[in-house]
Order: sequence, then structure tokens, then C-alpha cells
Amino acid sequence: MSSPIRLAYDHPEDRAQLAGLRQEMVRAITDGDIDTIVSLLHPNVVVTWQDGRVCRGRDEVYDFFVDMASKSKRAFQGYKIPPTPDELTILHSNATAGVVYGYNVGQFYLLGREVEMHNRWTATVVKEQGQWLIAGYHVSMNILDNPLLNGMKKAALIGTGAGLLLGLLGGKLFGRGGWEEE
Repeated sequence: MSSPIRLAYDHPEDRAQLAGLRQEMVRAITDGDIDTIVSLLHPNVVVTWQDGRVCRGRDEVYDFFVDMASKSKRAFQGYKIPPTPDELTILHSNATAGVVYGYNVGQFYLLGREVEMHNRWTATVVKEQGQWLIAGYHVSMNILDNPLLNGMKKAALIGTGAGLLLGLLGGKLFGRGGWEEE
């Protein structure tokens, strides 16, 4: 079994190509260039999105981006921090496969307001016919601490407070003798 290759000076040409792959993918996503996005994917790519949706193959990823670009769902606004690796791609199999992971901060327009989503991601890359392609991608966010959950908590607190206030006012109004026996 071959051990992973981690050193920055190993395979400088591959490292440059991998950096270019990431930069081109970020540019394509930011620009909404779906054809370029798909061209950077392995034909059998598997992508798992934040909402749990899984796309297998280039056609499903293409359809996902078309769906997300529709006017009714144009939630993604760009990156505050683009996908940034925590370290260099961990190369395997004589530098024909690798795994890289990192973070990004996406900007979204959801529920009538702008929110930032802090994400963690992992990508699997493979080299075929001299070209690096993304073979797998998984992106997720903290389900216990994120803008959507925090917004729901805030709305619940406001709703509870408003309900309590209305209940107290109603009790005071109706409690002033409207129910007294004659």
C-alpha cells in the first residue's frame, strides 16, 4: 500500500494544476458558468450538498446548477471567503488521486435577508489523461450553529414574547369585571 504524498515540493506540476483547478472552479461558480463547472468534473462525480441532496454524474450536477440559478431559487450570492484548503492536496496512488479539505464562507439571500454560511468541504480529485478532475465533493455546515437555525431561534423568541405580552394584555382587559356575576 502506498503512503500519501504530503510534501509541497513533491510533484510541483501536479500542485500547480490542482491550484489552477480550484481557481477555475471558484471562478466558474462565481460567474455562474455551468458548462465550465461540469467540464472540471469527472464523468462519475458524486456531489453531496448542504441540504443533503446528492448528484451523481455531470448531468445531475448540471441540472442542480440550472435549478439553483432559476430566479425563484437564486439564493447563492457569491463567496465572502472562497473555498480555501486547510493544507495541500494529499496525493495517493503515485499522484493520480488525492483528497483535499477546507472551508469557505458563502453569501446567500434566504428568507428575505442576506446571510453568511460557514462551510466545511472535502474534495476527491483524480488525474485522467493528464488532467485533474473533481471526482467527489461534499460540503456541509454546522447544523447546531448556523444563520438559518439562529434566525429561527430569534423568530421563536420574538413570537413567544409577543404571545406572552398579548396574553397578559388580554388577561388584564378581560379580567376587569367582564366576567363578574351579578
